[in-house]
Amino acid sequence: MGSEIEQIAGQIVAHPRYQRLRNFEHHGPGNSIYDHSIAVAEMAYAIARRLRLTGDETASVVRAALLHDFFGYDWHSDRFRRFLSRYSGWQRIMRMHGFVHGYIAADRAARTFGLSPTECEAIARHMFPLAPMPRTRIAWIVTLADKLVATREVVAAAGSYLTPNYLRGLPEL
Repeated sequence: MGSEIEQIAGQIVAHPRYQRLRNFEHHGPGNSIYDHSIAVAEMAYAIARRLRLTGDETASVVRAALLHDFFGYDWHSDRFRRFLSRYSGWQRIMRMHGFVHGYIAADRAARTFGLSPTECEAIARHMFPLAPMPRTRIAWIVTLADKLVATREVVAAAGSYLTPNYLRGLPEL
């Protein structure tokens, strides 16, 4: 992280609850929610600087980006699958991780770090179009940064499955 980001993010990143994000896999093996969130904060910071946002807006972008996935559970776990299995149809779909984690993260981040309503809105809506459309520049930047970083991570994870051992035995093209 750059020094300006560290000044903005220092207290958040050092917090014990934030450090626990290192324990949750996110977009593939070797990628934790912590790693993903730091990468999103760096991307969001770069976008905010490029758009010449004010210092306060840039700080809000970084805080919201760091905390956009601060939901605090392993969405790959059997426990989460059991939670979902209690529901069916539309009720189940609306409780799936992609639809709910932004709201959970916003609430948890607000209680833990005392964020502004604008920062909470950016966190809650970062999963657009699975969540309502972002209404502020800060929310749009966090949403865009998350999509860019998540795409990079998913493509890298998919590429890791295409190892030479996997390709052995496939017909020549």
